[in-house]
Amino acid sequence: MSRPLLDARIIVDRGALRLDVPLRVAPGEVVALLGPNGAGKTTALRALAGLHPLSGGHVTLDGHHLDRPATGGWVPTERRPVGVVFQDYLLFPHLSALDNVAFGPRRHGVGRRAARATARDWLDRVGLADQALRRPRQLSGGQAQRVALARALAVAPALLLLDEPLAALDARTRLDTRAELHRHLAAHPGATVLVTHDPLDALALADRLVIVEGGRVVQEGDGPSVTARPRTDYVARLVGLNLYRGRADGHEVRVAPDLTLAVADRLAGEAFVAFRPASVALHPARPEGSPRNTWAGTVVGVQRHGDNVRVQLDGPIGVAADVTPAAAAQLRLTPGQRVWVALKATETHAYPATG
Repeated sequence: MSRPLLDARIIVDRGALRLDVPLRVAPGEVVALLGPNGAGKTTALRALAGLHPLSGGHVTLDGHHLDRPATGGWVPTERRPVGVVFQDYLLFPHLSALDNVAFGPRRHGVGRRAARATARDWLDRVGLADQALRRPRQLSGGQAQRVALARALAVAPALLLLDEPLAALDARTRLDTRAELHRHLAAHPGATVLVTHDPLDALALADRLVIVEGGRVVQEGDGPSVTARPRTDYVARLVGLNLYRGRADGHEVRVAPDLTLAVADRLAGEAFVAFRPASVALHPARPEGSPRNTWAGTVVGVQRHGDNVRVQLDGPIGVAADVTPAAAAQLRLTPGQRVWVALKATETHAYPATG
């Protein structure tokens, strides 16, 4: 990473949760914070914005300390070079789109005429010049999101914070707005931190993913590295993989007391094994032939999953399997049913659990 524009260690005590997240973001870089509900993502964002004071650590932006509890240093929200797009956008309902965008520059001491000129420029950049005089209730969800983004960028922030910026949109609007947002983030010279629970938003918009669970960073890296080697159950579910931790010895990984999986990779020591639900085959009786990994399981759930049927199985390990509707009908899958599970070694991906 080049010299970070944002250098932070976000320590916040909130009841039983202690958030401790180191975060460094380079100029022009977009970092996505992902994690389950209650992991501390939004708290981290609010701390960066100055809406929640740190208990410890620091927030340093472009060499300037914004929050440093150890020395008592604190810069209030309105004086930070930070732009925020909230999940619900929080546009002022009584102001036009133009005056909503002009609000930021005005708050920073820019005169009314100059602030409105800046606002018009930004509304033009986000394709809403013809909506300048409309109030928020007269805008679509996608238009309101773009006004909120223009308002955040109009102050030329060194740090842009986005809190679930696409969550309030329907599926079609979300697709179009995501592409538009990507274009504006790519042009933003400052640092950007995006909070989202949607892996598609994160992978499409961010240069780097930081996964937070229980107030701690459990994994980080670019999209391909994180999705190829998940290190927690949450990340595995996020990218649609079965994941197990075990002890490797050559081409075998012991993942349960009574189950050792044959794998394609040769390893030694603590290891993860991951495989796609579509790689799991189900049989009414123990299969013969090529699969080296077979075990008995019990169906605990059956539901549609896209064009397939997602089957949840209990046994020596819990497994998700994706089968075609035809296969599900042929097997007559119902909760409580016993089936045989088969998995080819070549369909697995094993990698060290450390490092």
